Amino acid sequence: MGIRDWFTADIAIDLGTANTLIIYKDKIVVDEPSIIALDRKSDKVIAVGRQAMQMHEKTHDNIKTVRPLKDGVIADFTAAELMIKGMIKMLQTGNRFFPPAYRMVICIPSGITEVEKRAVKEAAEHTGAKEVYMIHEPIAAAIGIGINIEEPVGSMIVDIGGGTTEIAVIALSGIVCEQSIKVAGDVFTHDILDYMRRQHNLLIGERSAEQVKIEVGSALSELKVPPPDYEVRGRDLMTGIPKTIKVSYSEIAFCLDKSISKVEDAVLKTLEMAPPELAADIYNNGIHLTGGGALLKGLDIRLAVKTRLPIHVADDPLKAVVKGTGEALKNIKDFKAVLMS
Repeated sequence: MGIRDWFTADIAIDLGTANTLIIYKDKIVVDEPSIIALDRKSDKVIAVGRQAMQMHEKTHDNIKTVRPLKDGVIADFTAAELMIKGMIKMLQTGNRFFPPAYRMVICIPSGITEVEKRAVKEAAEHTGAKEVYMIHEPIAAAIGIGINIEEPVGSMIVDIGGGTTEIAVIALSGIVCEQSIKVAGDVFTHDILDYMRRQHNLLIGERSAEQVKIEVGSALSELKVPPPDYEVRGRDLMTGIPKTIKVSYSEIAFCLDKSISKVEDAVLKTLEMAPPELAADIYNNGIHLTGGGALLKGLDIRLAVKTRLPIHVADDPLKAVVKGTGEALKNIKDFKAVLMS
């Protein structure tokens, strides 16, 4: 460990609506839900990440759980700052007496405004960052899945996160055309919640709806390898008594259909905007799917039918963005063109 390492630390952060991931010393050391539990009276932090998620929707009057990010941007500045601080504390930097000065690379949605960008930068600076760089999520995702973004070859990325779906055509270290829509994982979760209430008179929480999405979430009503039916527990709206029902993947495909159609429309719109030479590259290379939404069963098949293009799902879609952010942090000089300071 050099003297510089003792006083400074380089970290890459994927500050997501649903999950926050942090890379330190080339390893993903933090992978936690983006949520914080606070004491209502004193505003003291009770728990961060996974511990806070276990409290979510189960709290009494003295505790509140806050998800500081909404639609990919900071909605609650104070809570976001406390959450980032709490997650940075999880890093084992080796120096307990002097907290190191951090050099950070944080990824941000491509459709972010200047005000929202400043909020991210200020939140990072308040947590002890001396240098803050930002990188757009689709570019980070492209780097993370091994695409050489510097070449004059078009690549199309569809990154379906928790708050936003980022669709971008990338060439020569820049975004040529892009769409950022607020239809993503959180909207899918709410669709499931509403469907359960309407169709089965069953009131379920956000966490249960999220679990349904993970277990039987599907973009197609017919799959070659169907997942088994999933048991959902909630409160019967008619009687007020807790009950259990079983849901199938085809039911969930039906309730997610409208939202997935919006993602399809945005993909087609971006393809329309792409210059013809880059469109030819996309025809050869296909579309790359990243983010948690890429894990939705049958989504790649549905997009392939709609666009008539090959669809490639990243090997580890949830970590593609943070891996790309980590690569940019390692080679800041090489990626100067895509980093905003």
